[in-house]
Amino acid sequence: MPFILVALVALHLIALHHNGSNNPLGVTSNADRISFHPYYTFKDLVTINIFFVILSLLVFYAPNLLGHPDNYIPANPLVTPAHIQPEWYFLPFYAILRSIPSKLGGVIAMLAAILILFTIPWLDFSKVRSIAFRPLMKLFYWLFIVNFFLLLWIGAKPVEEPFISIGFYTTIFYFSYFIIFIPMIAYIENTVTQLRWSN
Repeated sequence: MPFILVALVALHLIALHHNGSNNPLGVTSNADRISFHPYYTFKDLVTINIFFVILSLLVFYAPNLLGHPDNYIPANPLVTPAHIQPEWYFLPFYAILRSIPSKLGGVIAMLAAILILFTIPWLDFSKVRSIAFRPLMKLFYWLFIVNFFLLLWIGAKPVEEPFISIGFYTTIFYFSYFIIFIPMIAYIENTVTQLRWSN
């Protein structure tokens, strides 16, 4: 696992060295660059320190804040828990797992929900890189965010109707966003941009 993490960091640094970093406007800034150190080093150290202060507060003063009360019920091998629920950060993927009737299909869908995030650089081939100038993409992005929070909510609910149907449709939208909507919107925006520049 540490080898994979080191390899991903190395790939990120290679891509950053080759292409340069992005900015909120999505336009190239090759003529106006500053060095990474000391500017971004200290900026990143401030963020890391804030993260560790918050983490330390949670670990030392409120360790049970994000836990579930059912975790303190003593285990009974004769009784199955009425409602099994993972931690909050796994809930969207748990909802995707539950929305597929087949056990193997649910596990594959849950794994694919994470791996599909790595395909975005190849699926989004729009010439405009910033979402600030892409109103259609911005709309679908916020629909995706709402859908993700719906999946999070569905993952905490019991396996019964209407939660089963809602989970199924939100799972379909989750995958459709990456497979259908991102490439389709990029194609539409590229076509509109070419028509605009040709006139």
